[in-house]
Amino acid sequence: MSYVLTGTRPISAATRTRVLAAMTELGYEPNAMARGLATRRSRIVGLLMPMDERGLGATETAFVTGAAAAASTAGYHLVLSPVGAAEDLGVLRRLATQGMFDGVVLMEVQVEDGRVAALQEARLPVVLIGRTGDTAGLSYVDIDFEQTVHDAVDHLVGLGHRRIVYVNHSADAIAAGYGPAVRTREAFRAAMAGHGLEPVMIAAEDSAAGGRAALSAAVAQVPDLTAVLAMNESAIFGILGELAIRHRAVPGDVSVVSMVTSPQVAELAHPALTAMTSPGAALGRIAMEALLRQLEGAARDHHQQLLPCALEVRGSTGPAARRVAPTGSGPPGT
Repeated sequence: MSYVLTGTRPISAATRTRVLAAMTELGYEPNAMARGLATRRSRIVGLLMPMDERGLGATETAFVTGAAAAASTAGYHLVLSPVGAAEDLGVLRRLATQGMFDGVVLMEVQVEDGRVAALQEARLPVVLIGRTGDTAGLSYVDIDFEQTVHDAVDHLVGLGHRRIVYVNHSADAIAAGYGPAVRTREAFRAAMAGHGLEPVMIAAEDSAAGGRAALSAAVAQVPDLTAVLAMNESAIFGILGELAIRHRAVPGDVSVVSMVTSPQVAELAHPALTAMTSPGAALGRIAMEALLRQLEGAARDHHQQLLPCALEVRGSTGPAARRVAPTGSGPPGT
């Protein structure tokens, strides 16, 4: 039976047929761990991504479900492992050398990311969801942030908006080289310059409180703003709440676009958010399929692919207001 399962010795077709028929009749299921010892393959793949107290939202979950479905279809098991950046390199090296994973998909990639080098040193097959600064010799899938930001700015400018503020991730995330924060910052500057407009960016902590603080800073810097483009999904509801406190109607006074957002999150807001919808499920699937091609020896070269977010217009954007009411620059009573 073991020779039929492992293929380590030639078996005649007739013998193979009889053994497989007996296995079916007896209800035999091969033990995955025992088979792994024989083949030196666990058929387990890892999805490595940092985790914090916020856990996984709907947008992040789409990446996981896309990767899990692709792994399952190919007969692999997916394990989610919360491995962050530099402070977790020791944990990562242990995971990479213990033989638990046949390969991994790495998320939340920084422009300079020590995890990538550690995985390469361990010779563990890896595909990135995201990109380092130097992508030579790497397989990755990522959002086309340049195209996504340009499409979002074009949408707002087409509605007549000229005073647009971009709310990014935190200053710490930008300083650490978090890829999406850095790339969208540069793309926003380029998109606004292409329209002859001044780019104004506000960094925000990843929380509702961070969104409220960012909106307050935006109004102080650009009192006549008419549109907010927000990359920070965790902050978006704080932005909307602060606009309500300041009696600035959405979209009558200020239009809001949320970037890299799932439809589930966009529909939670009132009005529902116009969003650059994340291709998370597709990215998770494509990354896992690229990894599995490596594991099965079918990858001829490195897979490198960008997907833009798709603009979905809902109720939070509209034509630019001709003017902002003088009382709209601060909370009531200020």
